[in-house]
Amino acid sequence: MTETEVKSILFKKLNFTQDAIYKLECFSREVTEYNQKFNLIAKSTVSSIWDRHILDSAQLVKFIDFKNGQTLSDLGTGAGFPGIVLAIFNRNPKFHVKLYDKSRVKIKFLSALCEKLNIKTEIYDNDYRSHLISSDYVISRAFKKLEEHIRISREIIKVSHKLIILKGKSAEEEIKKLNINFNCSYTLEKSITSSDSKIVIIDFNK
Repeated sequence: MTETEVKSILFKKLNFTQDAIYKLECFSREVTEYNQKFNLIAKSTVSSIWDRHILDSAQLVKFIDFKNGQTLSDLGTGAGFPGIVLAIFNRNPKFHVKLYDKSRVKIKFLSALCEKLNIKTEIYDNDYRSHLISSDYVISRAFKKLEEHIRISREIIKVSHKLIILKGKSAEEEIKKLNINFNCSYTLEKSITSSDSKIVIIDFNK
């Protein structure tokens, strides 16, 4: 999928504004440039950053209600996927996006990026277990196995929330292997970037 095709989907199907797409262009350039010195994303995916990373992250806006004064936590955000993309989309000053990552290099990059592009986020360094996480949405991409995600939601996050995870083709297999009896419902949504990938959405009621 080309950059132009991705931008068309962002604008026409996912309701990104032209200003948001401009910020995504800047974000893409910053990641590409920074990645020459530091490993933010796999070098093999730099040429396909618009569909492999940006669109893959952006599709999550379909499952998030940005209208209310809620919070979203991105665990293991890395270079800002999907958290930065969702923060760029967000137009509600009462909706807060929180980014968590233990890499000092990535935290430095994210802090400089948000300041430069005026992206509203709260950035937390160190391991997620060092913080009190209380959010309405908890999202992640290439962070942990599904079983570990569920453990985090059950034991660390103390409020009712929706867990949204971008997973590869192993999603259904991981669900089948779960040995945990958790009080929640889940759905599997198709990814628009890969026919093999899934979006796992789990509602946790505390």
